[in-house]
Amino acid sequence: MKSYFTDAELCCSCCGLYYFSPEFLYMLNVIRGECGFALPVTSGYRCPKHPAEARKTLPGAHSRGLAVDIGVSHERAHRLLEAALAQGVPRIGIQQKGEDRFIHLDIDSSLPTPTIWSY
Repeated sequence: MKSYFTDAELCCSCCGLYYFSPEFLYMLNVIRGECGFALPVTSGYRCPKHPAEARKTLPGAHSRGLAVDIGVSHERAHRLLEAALAQGVPRIGIQQKGEDRFIHLDIDSSLPTPTIWSY
């Protein structure tokens, strides 16, 4: 299967470490193929020292290589949601207000699932 994502897109933005679930990467590639447009990664893997993870009491799905934030809005956000749900992504966060709009997708079964939330 064609990979639409590079290691550089998915690695930690604070240290450059790459740790990403092969299962989840496969799902993301299927979703990207179904969408038919680029899925810009705004956040992939985050090491425990990443500022967003360091603020948490417990590390989140990003720190386990099981989550990604995709910068999409409007019709593309809707299409991404359709494709993610069709692929069985169990955890979805939606931020569609203001300028920094994104959809969070994750497959971390150690967290409440299935669930959809807004930021």
